[in-house]
Amino acid sequence: MALGHMRSLAYSAARQGRPPHPSEGWVRPFTLTTYKGMTMKTKQLLALPLIAVLLSACTATTSLRSSDPSLAVKINDDAPLVLKAPVTKTYKATSFGQYRFRATQEGMEPMYGLVPLKFNSGYLVADILFFAPAAFYNLREVYPFYEFDVAQGVVRYKKKEQDQWTSYKPTAAEVERARAYFNQ
Repeated sequence: MALGHMRSLAYSAARQGRPPHPSEGWVRPFTLTTYKGMTMKTKQLLALPLIAVLLSACTATTSLRSSDPSLAVKINDDAPLVLKAPVTKTYKATSFGQYRFRATQEGMEPMYGLVPLKFNSGYLVADILFFAPAAFYNLREVYPFYEFDVAQGVVRYKKKEQDQWTSYKPTAAEVERARAYFNQ
């Protein structure tokens, strides 16, 4: 056998049971099954960025409560919520927006401010990897738990129910911005 002959190569087509050249009788036909397989792979590849976009445009659910059962809180354009018991509410994630609030309690001055938001580092990574423009819409979201206390002038928030409360007192600029928003 001559060196370099097709039948002598270790991984030749002939060794694997196929004719060495299509002219020798073996041609793989282009069938509808092959076409469907390519279409399915294409759909799967296109679905990945779409899923990433949908996941990156998320919402977050929070539980709002109060230190006093007569307290009512209004966040942005939503109807006021009386917090006799914890209230569950869903808000969109945002990158540049704010959630302004007005908390009112009988016999006290209303409290104004901005709802503290948490930063979504996981969303940032997903946005960078899959769809960078989504970073303009979803880098911050509400914490899972809030407690409004008009008497103390603070909003408490936490990530997990067993965590300790973190207190937030709105700055004078935030109070003025929220007051201007609600007094339009």
